[in-house]
Amino acid sequence: MKDLHSGLTVAAAIDAATLTDDNTPAAVDLRGFKGAEIILAIGAGGITFSDTDKIEFTLIHSDDDSSYEAVTVDDLLGVAAVGEGGIVKALVAAHATAAVYRFGYVGTRRYLKLLAAFSGTHTTGTPVAALVIKGHGQINPQADQA
Repeated sequence: MKDLHSGLTVAAAIDAATLTDDNTPAAVDLRGFKGAEIILAIGAGGITFSDTDKIEFTLIHSDDDSSYEAVTVDDLLGVAAVGEGGIVKALVAAHATAAVYRFGYVGTRRYLKLLAAFSGTHTTGTPVAALVIKGHGQINPQADQA
């Protein structure tokens, strides 16, 4: 079996929580890594999503952690289309069971932020978490995170 563990590290893009409103996105620094995979875990929807009551997950990137721009489809793998403003996933219909989604970042920027943007009324929260797996580290092995 090959050692995957020593060449990657993980950072939280959205801390695991049951959300009813927008998160405050944390910057994930990709310095020293040549690849990134974003893992988005969404629990059963707290509401029935629609075009009005929805959650849109927006990915933005930056060279300086100050001026951010939306990603495009050319910056990602595993996403057929990116919506306006960098929307990589939108919950606009019933989401009755938990699901995990992943997409690769192949853009050239150093920093990433993932925003869960809530529209409409969300009186009951939806469990959400997102991780960025940073891979192909320039200095290995990576430190353990247990």
